[in-house]
Amino acid sequence: MSPTLRLYNTLTRTKEDFTPIDPDNVRIYVCGPTVYDYAHIGNARPVIVFDVLYRLLRHLYGADHVTYARNLTDVDDKINARAARDYPGLALNEAIAGVTQATTAQFHADIGALGNLPPDAEPRATDHIEEMKAIIERLIARGVAYVAEEHVLFHVPAVEHLKAAPKYGSLARRPLDEMIAGARVDVAPYKRDPMDFVLWKPSREGVDPGWPSPAGIKTPGRPGWHIECSAMSMAKLLAPFGGGLSCDDPAKNVFDIHGGGIDLVFPHHENEIAQSCCAFGGVDGAGRMANIWMHNGFLQVEGEKMSKSLGNFVTINELLETEVFGGRRWPGEVLRLAMLKTHYRQPIDWTVKALEEAEKTLAEWSDVAGDAEVGSPSQPFLDALADDLNIAKALAELHALRKAGELSRLRGGLSLLGIGLRSQSNSLDDATLRAAVEMQIAARLEARRAKNFAESDRIRDALLAQGIQLKDGKDPATGEPTTTWDVKR
Repeated sequence: MSPTLRLYNTLTRTKEDFTPIDPDNVRIYVCGPTVYDYAHIGNARPVIVFDVLYRLLRHLYGADHVTYARNLTDVDDKINARAARDYPGLALNEAIAGVTQATTAQFHADIGALGNLPPDAEPRATDHIEEMKAIIERLIARGVAYVAEEHVLFHVPAVEHLKAAPKYGSLARRPLDEMIAGARVDVAPYKRDPMDFVLWKPSREGVDPGWPSPAGIKTPGRPGWHIECSAMSMAKLLAPFGGGLSCDDPAKNVFDIHGGGIDLVFPHHENEIAQSCCAFGGVDGAGRMANIWMHNGFLQVEGEKMSKSLGNFVTINELLETEVFGGRRWPGEVLRLAMLKTHYRQPIDWTVKALEEAEKTLAEWSDVAGDAEVGSPSQPFLDALADDLNIAKALAELHALRKAGELSRLRGGLSLLGIGLRSQSNSLDDATLRAAVEMQIAARLEARRAKNFAESDRIRDALLAQGIQLKDGKDPATGEPTTTWDVKR
């Protein structure tokens, strides 16, 4: 019996029964990383949390009936600065490509080692500039955006007038003065209102990438951060299902779930709702962009906020490959279980002790069930997971299954969580191993295409350390590099 999925909705501050817009096409969008450097362990939390939700949705509705999109932000001032630092001899666009391609490959390798499935779509901001410009033109035509000093800005007070979106601030539920302070808004003289935010801005020649600007602006420019996700979610979750700019039916311009970290509630997600609903919602039609808004809590390290100044900033890769945290390397499945033991909406304290406890639990389960078949998850396990991802209760059920000797159901529950067990041959189970290795191989191929051979070799060496033998080749049809693999027992 399928359980009733209930999810906490940040927009309504209540736990709601999840009713998909179309059970044959369940759609979820999650804000992904800005690809300028190694992803830190805090970045891993939304990846893992929403991977579990993705797995649960696939279990409930069928793998072919769920579309999961997680974007990559590859337009950002941090990327520009990194490109200038690392590739001073290259042309601007080549230098930026060198940064984003290598960093994306690293991100894929690291999260693959944590047992995450790849999303169905992974749009890049730079591939959807035209959609962003089209949305901006629509917002100007509807009177909710304006041109000022070669910028295009969204006029926040116009949301109330258009009646196409929830009241601005509905997601954050914060007073106006707090929102202004929290957003660290630039009160530029050309703004009509302090809360107005940038949709498009001029590019500095030789410093920033640039594209032909919308709205008759002659200077090349680049998009603001918020408009990127509206365009990418439209491209992957609205347009393929009858929605988008060509559709003025608000019912077709909404998808099921939008996720991300709690730090994105304001201003990023608040601004996404405003601009998307005003662009797609119809002049008089109310909207909400997504029916359910989900956010994971903050992460701190050993009881303190993670920061470079405190010396406790740690990346996923450092945890996997170095001894900077706890004096040792940590297997991906240990990091994943430790992350999941705290409810996703609660703050998590990332500690060596928590990792040691997770490793002990996995070792105990592996000893008794490492060679068991993967069966169906138990009903109590599914019920717990369907209750707003109550993984603590789900893990308690797994401990009960172990005591009862129902080892195939134990394995089934762990598989649904994306956690593999090591068999007596000390290898992860085939399904978990394959998912992780295939993502790391994809990252290696991406690094090779970007001619980042040092990164490609690092991924190869990491796989060899796990007993994974790679064999390189070429696709006879395209000439593209290919890689096959097998496990050395």
